[in-house]
Amino acid sequence: MSCPCGSEQEAANCCLPFVKGEKYPQTAEALMRSRYTAYVLANAAYLIDTTHPRTRHLYSKKSILQWAKENQWLGLNIEEATTTTVTFFAFFKDQTGTEHRHYEHSTFEALGGKLYYVSGTFEE
Repeated sequence: MSCPCGSEQEAANCCLPFVKGEKYPQTAEALMRSRYTAYVLANAAYLIDTTHPRTRHLYSKKSILQWAKENQWLGLNIEEATTTTVTFFAFFKDQTGTEHRHYEHSTFEALGGKLYYVSGTFEE
């Protein structure tokens, strides 16, 4: 199975080890790709766990799970990645079949040797 993140690698050699908790992403881009894959797989626990503890309270597993399941995830396009930021487009269809393009400039921060998603700037 190809990885949902669009890397063109097998999922077992790309994001699945991260989402399953077997490994932890070492770059902001790898973390973003694995978080996208977690949305595709409706793995809210991984999304909460990879959110910085300082901002984690802003999200709920229930709302993440609902958002993940309500949409059909079509693809991810990384526009730019640095050590602490990732700019990307995520493509999805909502419950009515309407296609959407989600643009985000995400910031990441290291804590205890791991990178965490902190926040994002969005454009619709």
